Amino acid sequence: MALQFPEIDPIMVSFGPLEIFGHSFEPALRWYGFMYLIGFVAAMVLLNRKADRSNGVWSREQVSDLLFYSFLGVILGGRIGYVLVYHFDYFLADPLYLFKITEGGMSFHGGLVGVILAMIFIAVRQKRSFWAVSDIVAPVVPIGLGAGRIGNFINGELWGRVTDVPWGMVFPSGGPLPRHPSQLYQFALEGVALFLLLYWFSKRTQKPGAVSGMFLLGYGIFRCVAEAVRQPDAQMGFYWGGLTMGQLLSIPMVLFGLYLIFRHSKQATAASAVEGKQ
Repeated sequence: MALQFPEIDPIMVSFGPLEIFGHSFEPALRWYGFMYLIGFVAAMVLLNRKADRSNGVWSREQVSDLLFYSFLGVILGGRIGYVLVYHFDYFLADPLYLFKITEGGMSFHGGLVGVILAMIFIAVRQKRSFWAVSDIVAPVVPIGLGAGRIGNFINGELWGRVTDVPWGMVFPSGGPLPRHPSQLYQFALEGVALFLLLYWFSKRTQKPGAVSGMFLLGYGIFRCVAEAVRQPDAQMGFYWGGLTMGQLLSIPMVLFGLYLIFRHSKQATAASAVEGKQ
């Protein structure tokens, strides 16, 4: 027995067809885009609450700037990263493929690079340290990640490998055999579990960069775990030792996250030792 994919129209609301200057098109709000909106609104609410409780360290206007440039970083970085890493051949054949967002394709790791660049810009513009910016952003990112995975599930894409587990699901685009609903695994790990982990950890440390390190460590581990049952992109396949591109890109995150956490733990231990001698 296998579960059947609950086919949901990926188009949430259609606003057409419309005709402008002789060209007909049908603008629509898609569930996937709506999930991005949920992540953005949730981040705005949580960061505004943090600003209100920061005793003037952050203002709502500064949070608004941070969100605006971070959102640009997610969209531009995610799309560029996907095209260059996963479909570079398409880009070489047709450079305009980069702008064909209706054909899908966003990369988390590309979006991460985009957000890092946005945070560097905000740090310079607002005269803050980079870690002061990244540590306030990191705890809210899992909301958008989790929402995005629900969007992937609704689209019936990025499904897992063939399985015989009772909750295996037959996806219309995945053939007749049941597969792991890996989008839901990633929602649970990268969304719910990572959010709870960062919420807990951020309450227990004030060390610059430590929360950012925990985000990198947690996401990298959870992504590697999910990739173990997720079907790799057909054009990419497997690499050394059966690793996927998602795992190869996540391993450096785990290592750098460990470095950040260990570095600040070491600094805290050294500071305590100094205080003990005084």
